Amino acid sequence: MAITTASAAASSTTPLSQLKLKPTSTQISAFPATVSRPSARAQKTISIHCSSTTLQTAAPTASATDRVFNFAAGPAILPEKVLLKAQSELYNWRGSGMSVMEMSHRGKEFLSIIQKAESDLRNLLNIPSNYHVLFLQGGATTQFAAIPLNICQPDDVVDYIVTGSWGDKAFKEAAKYCKPKSIWSGKSDKYTKIPSFETLEQTPGAKYLHICANETIHGVEFKDYPSPANENEVLVADMSSNFCSKPVDVSKFGLIYAGAQKNVGPSGVTIVIIRSDLFGNAQSTTPVMLDYKIHADNASLYNTPPCYGIYMCGLVFEDLVAQGGLIEVEKKNAKKGKILYDAINGSNGFYKCPVVESVRSLMNVPFTLAKPELEAEFVKEAAKEKMVQLKGHRSVGGIRASIYNAMPVAGVEKLVAFMKDFQARHDG
Repeated sequence: MAITTASAAASSTTPLSQLKLKPTSTQISAFPATVSRPSARAQKTISIHCSSTTLQTAAPTASATDRVFNFAAGPAILPEKVLLKAQSELYNWRGSGMSVMEMSHRGKEFLSIIQKAESDLRNLLNIPSNYHVLFLQGGATTQFAAIPLNICQPDDVVDYIVTGSWGDKAFKEAAKYCKPKSIWSGKSDKYTKIPSFETLEQTPGAKYLHICANETIHGVEFKDYPSPANENEVLVADMSSNFCSKPVDVSKFGLIYAGAQKNVGPSGVTIVIIRSDLFGNAQSTTPVMLDYKIHADNASLYNTPPCYGIYMCGLVFEDLVAQGGLIEVEKKNAKKGKILYDAINGSNGFYKCPVVESVRSLMNVPFTLAKPELEAEFVKEAAKEKMVQLKGHRSVGGIRASIYNAMPVAGVEKLVAFMKDFQARHDG
């Protein structure tokens, strides 16, 4: 089958859905299984001419009211500016003639993308020069195993503060690779609080102290961070659901890890920030793909990385910088949290948040209704008003509103207005 030069040029820049194929000499048909294909000599050359419409990359014309407010815990809403920017560059990244999804991860175009993303992230978090930034795959869950495999040996003891389901899963996974000890668990209180650090008995000689900075399911968030008791012990934090939601002193941690899909990009990218002196401690059985030093030595390009996801993260980092950095981002998140928690607290018990007030998350707000039988109706009616994914996690029930960075104040205000109206109609 021969394709004319003009047609080939059109197909290289035009989405398949916009191509209109017009065979001009011979119609193409399938050959029945019982009939042999003609020999190459007997086949006719077919010329295919493609006509296309002009590729449109302008902003969508739909009104803002067509966009739902997505309160999902992840994948979560992304900033509108970022989505529009990504749309405008989808087929032709900055004059390269290529989509990010098709360019070589070792080519100069993608190298500029990943290097800019790392630079902006370092700027946002003021990451010291002795820390490496890794863009990995596998989700934060993979790091539950990668962390002990990289920074301790099988007989080493490590401490875990378990403040929710994700901290508990990390603790259980670590048991396969070292000797973890839960020095505090909030399970008996249904994960509604965080302990006083002064009361914790840390294990002498422990290699690291692990925390989950924000528990997505239960809505518990560390407002400050514990300091390991031992000089050689390092603080490790899963920051998946509050990463880049506020300033963090990275120097207090040996390692920070986070799935991107809450605040900084689509699912598929996991970011690890690790202090360089922690390299060289990997267990002998550590798989190559989980070895932090290998990824660091290859600038996160040891294998094909999630290129488009990293590109999207880079756009988000640019947007956060443009907003004035994480100090300004935290102010916006605090404002949204206050609006929603004030509505819950002011409902005279119609709505209740089970989490101790001093450690309530600014990212994930769980609450229940005084009449549990109304919760399904609440979720259903909210969806009709284009507010979706408000059903609580299956393990705890109730309602959960995730109000990550990209959730606008208007989305929280709309939810609160709905909550008040729903209460007025059902509080009898």
